Amino acid sequence: MITRSLPSPAQPLLPPSSKALNPSRQNIIPSSDSRKNPNFEPLKNSLIRQLDVGHLRHAISTLDLMTQQKAPPDLTTYSILLKSCIRFRNFQLGKLVHRKLIQSRLELDSVVLNTLISLYSKCGDVDTARSIFEGMGNRRDLVSWSAMVSCFANNSMELQAICTFLDMLELGFYPNEYCFTAVIRASSNAKYSWIGEIIYGSVLKTGYFKADVCVGCELIDMFAKSSGDLGSAYKVFEKMPERNLVTWTLMITRFAQLGCARDAINLFLDMELSGYAPDRFTYSSVLSACTELGLLALGKQLHSRVIRFGLELDVCVGCSLVNMYAKCTADGLVNDSRKTFDQMPAHNVMSWTAIITAYVQSGECDKEAIELFCRMISGQIQPNQFSFSSVLKACGNLSDPYIGEQVYRYAVKLGLASVNCVGNSLISMYAKSGRMEDARKAFDILFEKNLVSYNAIVDGYAKNMKSEETFLLFNEITDTGIGIDAFTFASLLSGAASIGAMGKGEQIHGRLLKEGFESNQCICNALISMYSRCGNIESAIQVFYQMEDRNVISWTSMITGFAKHGFAARALEMFRKMLETGTKPNEITFVAVLSACSHVGMISEGRKHFNSMYEVHGIVPRMEHYACMVDLLGRSGLLVEAMEFINSMPFMANALVWRTLLGACQVHGNTELGKQAAEMILEQEPDDPAAYVLLSNLHASAGQWRDVAM
Repeated sequence: MITRSLPSPAQPLLPPSSKALNPSRQNIIPSSDSRKNPNFEPLKNSLIRQLDVGHLRHAISTLDLMTQQKAPPDLTTYSILLKSCIRFRNFQLGKLVHRKLIQSRLELDSVVLNTLISLYSKCGDVDTARSIFEGMGNRRDLVSWSAMVSCFANNSMELQAICTFLDMLELGFYPNEYCFTAVIRASSNAKYSWIGEIIYGSVLKTGYFKADVCVGCELIDMFAKSSGDLGSAYKVFEKMPERNLVTWTLMITRFAQLGCARDAINLFLDMELSGYAPDRFTYSSVLSACTELGLLALGKQLHSRVIRFGLELDVCVGCSLVNMYAKCTADGLVNDSRKTFDQMPAHNVMSWTAIITAYVQSGECDKEAIELFCRMISGQIQPNQFSFSSVLKACGNLSDPYIGEQVYRYAVKLGLASVNCVGNSLISMYAKSGRMEDARKAFDILFEKNLVSYNAIVDGYAKNMKSEETFLLFNEITDTGIGIDAFTFASLLSGAASIGAMGKGEQIHGRLLKEGFESNQCICNALISMYSRCGNIESAIQVFYQMEDRNVISWTSMITGFAKHGFAARALEMFRKMLETGTKPNEITFVAVLSACSHVGMISEGRKHFNSMYEVHGIVPRMEHYACMVDLLGRSGLLVEAMEFINSMPFMANALVWRTLLGACQVHGNTELGKQAAEMILEQEPDDPAAYVLLSNLHASAGQWRDVAM
């Protein structure tokens, strides 16, 4: 219930250097006296010229000179100077002018007082603005009320803004476009959206909707921000009789931010056809839409246009480009992101966070992400919560909690440790490092837990084979009333799969059907994985064919399931069907395909698919793909060929590849190659017990008992 009450008149704020804002009339210096001085007009004109070119300090010096030469400035001069301080956002100088104004002992009119309200409003000093407003008494006019409504709205005091607007109406003031704009802004949240809709009706009746573009923009924002109602926002956009670049960019941005990336791109094309030239904000939003849809080709075209119009140096555009190249590059490399970042003339926390996040998301550059973070802080740029969140993820990916803890201590020092995204990343970091006790402590000390917090700890327990704790936390989530999303169910299914608990998995399946998640793509993929890992390949097939929309993960999960259960022919047939649907395979798909070929010794088929990775699909083979090929050749007894294949690799083989060859040497009794493989493993991982065991078994199978106990 909104209560309305008119604030009672009060004494205005008294700055430390003054005794009163409105001194008594007998002490006021009449403005006419100053105009008699021949120096008054020349000095005033000089001050105005200085303000026109932004020389505020020179203008204040001229103000002091006028007083010294017995030609004290009038209210108009002070008003112009205050407005210039606001325009150039130099609020400290504005406060200095206010003190000089008080010392001048001039009687302040409503114009100057309204300007002072705006000054203190824009620098966030709501108390002073309110004190001036309340001290005006019956001198308040429509501008005063509009300034105060705007002050509250811009300083996150929505209820006060709405109440002030209602008080104004009660006193008989008729709102103008500025007042409507401010109160609509105050209604742009879920709590007060119903008031915004009432005001929308009033705006339509009064005709301000057709008369002012700013009112329409605020209405678009109100529907988008308060309830994500893009349909109503777009209706407002369509009804607007006049649109400018700001209007188009706003609508494109809201589409991009609220999951309607394709609509954002279509609207961008409509805007260009309407003759509007995009600015840096437009390009930034449409590049984000391209990122969301993975439209790298279109993103590159936009990049070339950005360069042509000289916008590539803008930090906002640069961040969007860095993000686009990182997320849309097929091979997961970040070369283009880094080039874009390096070409930027100046960096702020946004650009640094964008490139750090790009390296983390690439999946292979976590060390580089940490190095970039160190460079950022050594360059005196203070990280924000998103910077900390990304670098903690990098530490988690490297299973390096030592560096992660140092990063977290720095977040504590900056007062950002209590921010949810930082705490959630800390939980994930400990979980990925296998330190579930520390992960649980990080979870327990979070002041305000959200669903992401619960999902992080549930996923951690699931991946660390602690299914009992996983299901206990699931019950806790249910009790809190936070709600459960697709990721929660996916983590629970992963937990059931990790211990082969198909009964638990089936219970979760029943629960998610009850919650209405049966058609969710992410959940269906997790079900396929759970059933295939638990040995029930037929149930996995059933879930797969019931899916309305399949992605690369769906197909890959099914191919992996067939491959692991020895159904190589069915795995390869599923891969063929996947390609026929136009679904683009990824690196994991090819690991599954090559594994299927390896299990049944399909050498020519395996070679064909390996070669097609880069030649046909543009995927650069990684270490695990080379290991699959070594396994394929090794299982078939082609050990010399496997060795030649390793020597032809474009990078040095790791212990996984050599371990694969050593296992094959043991099976086929090739002690000479086995020794070479073991030496390479121990060179890279001298403490690896598996290499010693495999080599010992190889000597034993060859009857070389003297070498068994080496």
